[in-house]
Amino acid sequence: MTKLTAPTVEGQLEEIEFIKKARELAGKIGEIKIAMLTTTDAAGKLQSRPMYTFKIEDDGIIWMFASKDSQKVSNITANPQVLLNYSQPDTDLYIVVRGTAMISDDPVKIEELWSDRYKAWFPYGKTDPNLCLLKISPDEAEYWDTPDLLVSQIISLVKNTLSGKPYLEGENKKINF
Repeated sequence: MTKLTAPTVEGQLEEIEFIKKARELAGKIGEIKIAMLTTTDAAGKLQSRPMYTFKIEDDGIIWMFASKDSQKVSNITANPQVLLNYSQPDTDLYIVVRGTAMISDDPVKIEELWSDRYKAWFPYGKTDPNLCLLKISPDEAEYWDTPDLLVSQIISLVKNTLSGKPYLEGENKKINF
């Protein structure tokens, strides 16, 4: 259970609302471990690459390991606005997270997240001088969650066609942090 830190009731209510949003996002992302991280290079071009993400806690932060000498770290240093795309096509779930990234060398967090499987990218382990963390604070998330059963999609399509209303697939929601 997360301990509330705000000194006022109003502040604690804001914290609770934030935690609810973080948990909703974490629940949607669930077991999707890979996100496409999009950054902007010096020329203003968008660059995307797959990145492993860790479980989102109540603070809403999305953590990733990165190499200090990588293009993504240079891009984030120049422009911290990033976009993360998650997808799970087998269940028709798609999530986009817009956020602000920063580079972190926090040894406590590195220790917490480290596993020897990352030695493939960081051969000197958790003390690799090239290892850093991307700390992404979500500003906004949006998801599209459509029914994964073809039958339910067909029933919804027929129902909406007969009623003269447009076909709306599943749930689309924005979460503002």
